[in-house]
Amino acid sequence: MEEKALKEVRFAKAADVMTKKVVYVDGNETVANAIGLMKEMGVSSLVVNRRTPEDTWGIMTRKDVVSKVVSPGRDPHGVLVFEIMTKPLVMVSPDLELKYCARLFNQTGIRRAPVFDGKEIVGILSNSNIFFSIKV
Repeated sequence: MEEKALKEVRFAKAADVMTKKVVYVDGNETVANAIGLMKEMGVSSLVVNRRTPEDTWGIMTRKDVVSKVVSPGRDPHGVLVFEIMTKPLVMVSPDLELKYCARLFNQTGIRRAPVFDGKEIVGILSNSNIFFSIKV
């Protein structure tokens, strides 16, 4: 029974468990404004908008704020999002099986990845999404 539950999760796809609410921020916003947006929207990361269609997206996470602003004692009102974001992003396809997403997260050391359908970002997949999808 437990083997079946884990197998179902391993073969589920990113689109099956991703969070569909994606919140965006511009890279030239202050980290203070971005923190306010994260709190207001109840999210742990923000996708940083591209400057041009040829540019890549970035991401700012709570970990970025803690490790790159709070820990070194920087003022979040004087730091811009683009200074602490991660760019370019590791993205996953909506059809990628969770076992491969988990492997990718483990190998790259990331905790979340935008889900990109080839045209637009359609969600965010996190290690929490994968964890809570396990049926026990």
